Amino acid sequence: MIANEIVHILAAPPDNLDTNLVKEAAGILKKDPYETRLLLSGKIPKIIAHFPGIEEAELIIKRLKTLGLVAVALRNIELAGSPLTRFRAHALKLADREVTFFDKGGRQIKLDSKQVFIILKGKLQPSHETDMTVTRMKFNLTATLMTGIPVLRRAKETIKGTSNEEGYFVRIYDPISTEPKVEFFENYFDFSSLGSEIAPSTSVNLNSIITKLRTVFPQALFDDRLTQPSGSSTPSDKPVRDIEMNCKYIYLYHQAVSRSGQP
Repeated sequence: MIANEIVHILAAPPDNLDTNLVKEAAGILKKDPYETRLLLSGKIPKIIAHFPGIEEAELIIKRLKTLGLVAVALRNIELAGSPLTRFRAHALKLADREVTFFDKGGRQIKLDSKQVFIILKGKLQPSHETDMTVTRMKFNLTATLMTGIPVLRRAKETIKGTSNEEGYFVRIYDPISTEPKVEFFENYFDFSSLGSEIAPSTSVNLNSIITKLRTVFPQALFDDRLTQPSGSSTPSDKPVRDIEMNCKYIYLYHQAVSRSGQP
């Protein structure tokens, strides 16, 4: 055990969050019932508590399991992720037991069934500042004084704006790293590999690609809870960071459950 190690408890929201469960979980976690209800609500696994050591965390997890909750212990190193570079695919080629992904630069990566642990589908609506050039008509004082009539001139200005783009994405993970081996986005993907099955809708095409991936990788888990509304009444000002953390929590949850043999 590492000295002064903080261990986190990651828990999946239960299907039925009734008052008795909230009350008992609050007692175990030594938290206010209202706070506990917020921590156990929604669809995404969350960090619900922190403890100074694995032993104490595991005792709490055992007690939470008696309530029917699925919870796992995570160390900081598991939350830190991996420095591996993410491969952003632009196209793919399907085979019986493997898939080759290509990026825009022509690089490629092959994945077989042993390398794929989970296929995660999500929905991203990034909000970020961007520079936009606009043309405005401005009053030309000098020319007006010289001619005696109002003179306008065109002037280009660079202004700050907000760009919002909504779309689905897919991430493919191996059993080792919290960083996806491959990711791709519906709005930036070449679906020509679908051939005659290609549809006018990118969302339909994306689902077709996912179906084919699940056929090639039948043992892989599939999770699409990030395509559903979060249920939060307060929109986040850091949507991209939130997506990254939620992907990591979902991956770590599935990995820990698979390792422990929990249902």
